[in-house]
Amino acid sequence: MKALVLFSGGLDSMLAIKLLTAQSIDVIAVHIRIGFSGKEDHEVLLRKRAETAGASLEVIDVENRYLQEVLFSPRYGYGKQFNPCIDCHGFMFKVAKELLAHFDASFIATGEVIGQRPMSQTRDALKLVRKLANDLEDGLILRPLSAQLLEESKAEREGWVDRSLLLGLSGRGRHAQLTLAAQFGWEDYPTPAGGCLLTDQQFSLKLRDFIAHDTLCKEDIPLLKYGRHFRLPNGAKLIVGRNENENAVLETVVNPKFASIVVETSIGAPSSLISTQADEDDLQTACRIILSFTKADPDTLYTLETQGRSILASPYPKREDAKKYLI
Repeated sequence: MKALVLFSGGLDSMLAIKLLTAQSIDVIAVHIRIGFSGKEDHEVLLRKRAETAGASLEVIDVENRYLQEVLFSPRYGYGKQFNPCIDCHGFMFKVAKELLAHFDASFIATGEVIGQRPMSQTRDALKLVRKLANDLEDGLILRPLSAQLLEESKAEREGWVDRSLLLGLSGRGRHAQLTLAAQFGWEDYPTPAGGCLLTDQQFSLKLRDFIAHDTLCKEDIPLLKYGRHFRLPNGAKLIVGRNENENAVLETVVNPKFASIVVETSIGAPSSLISTQADEDDLQTACRIILSFTKADPDTLYTLETQGRSILASPYPKREDAKKYLI
């Protein structure tokens, strides 16, 4: 018997795998990539954690499809930020169901716990998720950590899984999960905080600003994860690196919507990107902002290069003058 487990790389999804492999179920950990899971691609780490729990890993990229089908038109709306959690979960199960035949698997499991998230993991929310995934009749979704508190899934009814060996966890407490992790000797798992960037207030502000001025594409998502973001007076977007790591990432960006701005003097200038359609006034403003995050002298003109053009600019007298354009 084979199952697909939706895999975030977190402790709960690791435990869901363990509860199934302990019953001799062959498990494939399926990480569905929607583009908003964090700043870095942790596929190596995901694979290591999946293997620790006893599963192989498959990463499924659905970023374009997610943008088209879910993010901007969720049937059940958003949470506090730009997070359509119920629709997102339903979408992931829908994708997983489409993969069952491909992987010759019989059912789907997840590490969700009833009541762990007050908006998206209540009993009513879980039912809505099943409805979105067209699973109300099929019953192909199993939640091993809370199974004893839920109606039987097909895997339990058919005897593929022994319900008595599953758990009945609920609520936001983590003691039971941490105890199990200790019993299994696991130390490499993330804290429950973090995760989806769509729940992050600052990221959501950047996203809302972006779609107010442009059409969001898959290639734009990484840019929202790095740097200080500025919206300039005539509509251009400026992104300025905050540290060495972000500078390195921004220097590798290939996106036709943005061009780099380079300071022709060694004054510790951060890596920066500007909308390719920026007009002369916004380019001047962008250069002044960039210089304001260096050791540049406010009384000196510096040369900056972008798209084959040279621009003379000086920094703002005070950095606060530049920050007024921050998103």
